[in-house]
Amino acid sequence: MTQELRRTLGVFDAVVVGLGAMLGAGVFVALGPAAGAAGSGLLWGLAVAALVAYCNAMSSARLAVDYPASGGTYVYGRERLGPFWGWLAGWAFVVGKTASCAAMALTVGAYVWPGQAHAVAVGAVVVLTAVNYGGVQKSATLTRVIVAVVLGVLAAVVVVSLGSDAADAGRLGLGLGTEAGSEAGSASAHGVLQAAGLLFFAFAGYARITTLGEEVRDPARTIPRAVPLALGLVLAVYACVAVAVLSVLGAGELGRSAAPLADAVRAAGASWLVPVVRVGAAAAALGALLALILGISRTTLAMARDGHLPRALAAVHPRFRVPHRAELAVGAVVAVLAATADVRGAIGFSSFGVLAYYAIANASAWTVGSVGSVGSVGSRGVRIRAAVGLVGCVVLAFALPVPSVVTGAAVLLLGAVLYAVRRR
Repeated sequence: MTQELRRTLGVFDAVVVGLGAMLGAGVFVALGPAAGAAGSGLLWGLAVAALVAYCNAMSSARLAVDYPASGGTYVYGRERLGPFWGWLAGWAFVVGKTASCAAMALTVGAYVWPGQAHAVAVGAVVVLTAVNYGGVQKSATLTRVIVAVVLGVLAAVVVVSLGSDAADAGRLGLGLGTEAGSEAGSASAHGVLQAAGLLFFAFAGYARITTLGEEVRDPARTIPRAVPLALGLVLAVYACVAVAVLSVLGAGELGRSAAPLADAVRAAGASWLVPVVRVGAAAAALGALLALILGISRTTLAMARDGHLPRALAAVHPRFRVPHRAELAVGAVVAVLAATADVRGAIGFSSFGVLAYYAIANASAWTVGSVGSVGSVGSRGVRIRAAVGLVGCVVLAFALPVPSVVTGAAVLLLGAVLYAVRRR
């Protein structure tokens, strides 16, 4: 019996999966902390994060053409740089994104039933794991619904905020000052880079498209089209929302807000829209959680196939053609974290892990674009994007808050030690 997954996703479905993964994180979670770091430089931070994400996306899309298998950068690093780098990429992705899953699940709980956030979070994980178990096409269908709801809510927030008397274009000040995150809203270059690192968390969902390489129809055509399209759409949405919220709240108040979109519509005199925003936030978090579980289970599948994780996790369901044991294992771990952990610091930690993951992707893409490499297209553009993406990932990773850098580096070191022990 074949252990390969079923190719059912076209360009539209792949774009929707990417949108579902990205929209849930950035708009409702990362804007506040990023504004606290960058002040009036928030839009500059968004631009830097988008540039690095674009380079990473194109490097990943280029690699996915040559290696259309589940696992994403785990496979690319293994094939282009060697087994250790593949392992480290997979480790960074699985550990960092598992924490992100718990954070998204708890976000759902906090918006749906704040008094029972942990219980709701566990229930959300169980339901979405069951959806993923039924096949990737069911996951894509549910994601379409979630993306439609979220985009409708965000459009309402933008229209109400920009159309209100509270909107003031002067609050968008794009100049850089000397003090990061001050009351006046000025920002230093370091503050902008730190905000970009935090906002990168919001763009990381396009990886879900490449990790589904084994389930995409005609990957050589579909993935290179779907990745930049999803990224471009999300950037446009983020820019509109950031401008709308900044114009109403200003950088200082936005940096202090725990629910910036809800606070923005309230300040715009549309308190009736707050419950709608809460529904949109819960839906966005559900979409992100669905795509995260999908991506982590596929990376787990790839690592189990190579023996880096228990080989039993490499099993593919004979009917649904999904990595059912990997999905159940990931769902169980995330459910435990959602029930017991406080993962409010997961954004910084996840950003560090994901930036490390994409640094390896860019290093892998550099070898594809080099002269004499296997399957080389001899493209200078591939190498330039890979170089910019690699440098950008390293700079943004170490611009994150110190606790995130220390914790992330320790987790990567632990992964290296585990690899060495396993090899021995």
